[in-house]
Amino acid sequence: MEYLQIGEIVRPQGIRGEVKLRAMSSDPERYARLERVYLLEDGAYVPYDVLKGRCSAGFAVLALDGVSDRNRAEALRGVKVFVDRAHAIDLDEDENFIEDLIGLRAVDTQGREIGTLRDVLQPNSICDVYAFDTPRGEMMIPALKRVVKAVDLEAGTIVLNEAVLPEVAVWEDEPAERDE
Repeated sequence: MEYLQIGEIVRPQGIRGEVKLRAMSSDPERYARLERVYLLEDGAYVPYDVLKGRCSAGFAVLALDGVSDRNRAEALRGVKVFVDRAHAIDLDEDENFIEDLIGLRAVDTQGREIGTLRDVLQPNSICDVYAFDTPRGEMMIPALKRVVKAVDLEAGTIVLNEAVLPEVAVWEDEPAERDE
């Protein structure tokens, strides 16, 4: 994918056309350095120059060239915000962009098929949760090193440790245990 999502506009911010977005970057300071973003409007990536940006408390605020009043900012509510790969943040060796993970085949350490990664949830700052489509139904696991043994983007696979799956995997067909 040529573009990487860094946020979604949740509402206008003030009356001068700024937009508030749910920040989706591991580097919150990047919003102050942005020069150009792409908004996904009617199926097309439309470029906007960023006049000013800031981030706090999990939200970013951007002033975009051509968006100068609250009505225009309101019209962008729900629009996804992207950067092109050339301007993506640098990742550590063991990090990947979510867009690159979606669709990877999950296999165990013996090479047996498990399913396909459908979504990456980020419920907290501790770890992501991977949601897989499997023949049994949806399976969710924490993205921890003891569970996810390897990610190979070139091969299109995620290797999972089958020994710990019974302990950590949550299946849609299993009722949650309750302490009663």
